[in-house]
Amino acid sequence: MTDTISHHLARVAALTPDETAFTFVDHSADIEGVTSSLTWKELDERVRRTAWALRCADVAGERVAVVAPQSLEYVVGFLAITCAGAIAVPLFPPSLPGHEEKLAAVLRDASPKFLLTVEEQRASLTDFCAAHGMSGKFRVVTEQELVQTSVEPREDFDEPLPNDVAYLQYTSGSTRFPAGVAITHANVCHNARQGLEAYDIRRGRNCAVGWLPLYHDMGLVMAVVLPVIGHLPSVLMDPLAFIQQPVRWLRLLTRYDGALSAAPNFAYDYCVRRVDAEERAGLWLGSVAVLINGSEPVGPRTLERFQTAFAPVGMRRTTMRPSYGLAEATVFVCTSPAGEEPTVASFDRQAVGQGTARTLESSDDRAVVELVGCGRPTGQEIAVVDPATGRRREDGTIGEIWLRGPNVGRGYWNQQERSETTFHAVLDGDDPTAPWLRTGDLGVWHDKQLYVTGRLKDLVIIDGTNHYPHDIEETVQAAHPAIRPHHIAAFSLSTTDGERLAVVAEHRRGATRTEVLAQEVTGAVRSAVAAGHGIAVHDFVLAPPGSVPRTTSGKVARSACRDQYLAGAWSADTP
Repeated sequence: MTDTISHHLARVAALTPDETAFTFVDHSADIEGVTSSLTWKELDERVRRTAWALRCADVAGERVAVVAPQSLEYVVGFLAITCAGAIAVPLFPPSLPGHEEKLAAVLRDASPKFLLTVEEQRASLTDFCAAHGMSGKFRVVTEQELVQTSVEPREDFDEPLPNDVAYLQYTSGSTRFPAGVAITHANVCHNARQGLEAYDIRRGRNCAVGWLPLYHDMGLVMAVVLPVIGHLPSVLMDPLAFIQQPVRWLRLLTRYDGALSAAPNFAYDYCVRRVDAEERAGLWLGSVAVLINGSEPVGPRTLERFQTAFAPVGMRRTTMRPSYGLAEATVFVCTSPAGEEPTVASFDRQAVGQGTARTLESSDDRAVVELVGCGRPTGQEIAVVDPATGRRREDGTIGEIWLRGPNVGRGYWNQQERSETTFHAVLDGDDPTAPWLRTGDLGVWHDKQLYVTGRLKDLVIIDGTNHYPHDIEETVQAAHPAIRPHHIAAFSLSTTDGERLAVVAEHRRGATRTEVLAQEVTGAVRSAVAAGHGIAVHDFVLAPPGSVPRTTSGKVARSACRDQYLAGAWSADTP
């Protein structure tokens, strides 16, 4: 089998040319949304014409960035670039608030030959390049322009090969040091099949429904590539449409039976807060096949809040599938077992801080940390490893998660040394010719499931004990009603007395920050963290809404937050 995106698209288009392939629901001008669709034949023809136009422009092996809003044009553009034998760089338009520097940094790093956009974005993209000293460096083009200036496609079109790089998936972390993971056609095709098997998704029974950005690894694979490989229809909406009215997503899940969809912790909690009783009454989630929660780690309280809120409209506990993945492994790694409710385990918080996952009974009065099981991998291997020695750790002992499988990317674009360290790790006593991927995530095997405990680089280590920032952030979030949920960053500071804890938390929109409120919230946070974690908060900042930095995928950017803190960004906000 020729395992390329191009081959699979041609196969599906030939089998069912008149079936609907991709649907986009546009809420920009209509509250209910205006639907537009492409059949497999229409999609394939547009993709082939655009791919041929790109080949005529001599882009084979070159990078071509998709810099456009969520749309069918984005889908066509991405697929056309990969089918042309070029390397796609899925990105976002300059209008995405707060991420202009990230876009500029990625464009400099990837150095694409073309920026493929839509006509409505051409002027702003050209102005953006000029403002960042890149005027004339890239050619800004649209699908229509490419097709009009090329000759008719030939039948002897050179297809890409499975080991050719299909796209660069830029991770959502640092702006200063962007990292583009080189994903081959074979990588993403393997990963799509792994996901189809793990989530038990089948043609004729399921479809993909999503609002996640297509420049994000989960959004791209779940909403674009997996439907092509699995021969499934895909329904898309814009992320902004979800933020404006999250019920729109749930209505699509109601409308399209057998839906596979995904969202992070904050989105599920956002639905609970923003979808009122009247809106819920018009929903039915009983036909939803899979809801992926791919946060790191998955929040047990989030799962319970969403289930409680939407159980009256058919939400089944087995529908929610806690999962683990990362861009370096294309996206998907493992998920909770099909047909089973999510497993929440209660571990001794102090023992976890010392590197051991020891379960507690409900009668124990020791401090508890609850973690959600992410099951076992499909079509790949996981090892939990001592990051210092490279030795495999026993079940119940926390270590770094290492991966091996056909879905693991080739490496970081133009970063040979970093790629060698990350993608070519050797497990002690293992075959050195079969290397492992170091994920930088910490986890533990317990009762035949993987539990993700946090990021190695984010650990807050105080007096020799490990503290996980997301665990502290959960405590802070519950400490006072004025704190804005999911807009909190906990990180360590180096002081003359050793490592200490700092926390920056936004206050809710509509709340007026006064000195009295700041002192009240600060006292509540200090007390809650001391009682729950046994450590002192060295400094707490109650920050204005929108000031805690986030990655392009919506996660809190703790490293960036720490940098801003050290630069004095909130010095006036400290109580």
